[in-house]
Amino acid sequence: MSGGDNLEFEIRPNPAPVGDAERAALLVNPGFGRIFTDHMVTVRYADGKGWYEPRVEARAPIPMDPASAVLHYAQEIFEGLKAYTLPDGGVAMFRPDANAARFAQSAQRMAMPQLPVETFLQSLHELIRIDRSWLPTSDEGSLYLRPFAYASEVFLGVRPSMEYLYLVIASPVGPYFSGGVKPVSVWVTPDYTRAAPGGTGAAKCGGNYAAGLSAQAEAIENGCDQVVYLDAVERKYIDELGGMNVFFVLDDGSLVTPPLTGTILPGITRDSVIKLAGRAGRKVEERPVSLAEWQEGAKSGRIREAFACGTAAVITPIGQVKSAGDEFVVADGGTGDVTAELRKQLVDIQRGRAEDPFGWVHRVL
Repeated sequence: MSGGDNLEFEIRPNPAPVGDAERAALLVNPGFGRIFTDHMVTVRYADGKGWYEPRVEARAPIPMDPASAVLHYAQEIFEGLKAYTLPDGGVAMFRPDANAARFAQSAQRMAMPQLPVETFLQSLHELIRIDRSWLPTSDEGSLYLRPFAYASEVFLGVRPSMEYLYLVIASPVGPYFSGGVKPVSVWVTPDYTRAAPGGTGAAKCGGNYAAGLSAQAEAIENGCDQVVYLDAVERKYIDELGGMNVFFVLDDGSLVTPPLTGTILPGITRDSVIKLAGRAGRKVEERPVSLAEWQEGAKSGRIREAFACGTAAVITPIGQVKSAGDEFVVADGGTGDVTAELRKQLVDIQRGRAEDPFGWVHRVL
């Protein structure tokens, strides 16, 4: 049972919000994911009852029983999207309907109830409205929204939980990578894989990221910003980065990206890049790309650019690639024209500075 599609949110304003002066100081350099707004959204679920008690309330710790199912069996999913200040002073989100759809798909894979799309979207609207003053106005600033749900039933049996809690929190953010947009270095891990066929690779669940922390630590130990995973079967094809999809730009201006076969996340930024490139007349091919092809292509000039993409980092050029006993530089050193062009197009659409040919920008205020 999923509950009604139209829930009326109870608004409980924070009785002690952050003061104007303190908030303004925090927004000067918010970093990423360290500062949070005054409020949060909560909606509960019970088997046989559906979704109920939708609220906007003061952001606060969540009381949790030590036998809560999520702590033992990791039944949890989340999303990430941004709200932007528009040139006219309004506020908009980018493709929240796509996030709602992916949230539902993740829930299905993790044996969780699907939150109605209308409730997902309304929860974002309500939080943005009450915390509007937290939106950064800088060029690289945005309000990062984190919807998530977890198994809250107090029970230690191995079965899907019968109770869940859905929440949304918000964080004003600057660039994902400190220092702004610049080529990143990546490490191809020889030992770890992100997901296997039949696993949870296509779901946005916390377990995927927890399993990747050792690989990310390995990347940092080798002087790299991010980890790159190879496929779990043949251990030769590029899957994705630790938290982003990857594209390769060929010398004829066409793009190649690994296919969605269930082992990588169907990124919303990834889909946006494919549609933008296609509209510009660029050929986009979804097919396996081996590490050997990447290295040989970089050496010959066949692969001119490579970039990672995702909600947090948008589009980030890849400059250097390291693997065990080897390393190479992408032909254009990560400063390619196609990468820069696609990033500018996408950012301008997100921020209301350019035509929105696909109806992606969802105005809130």
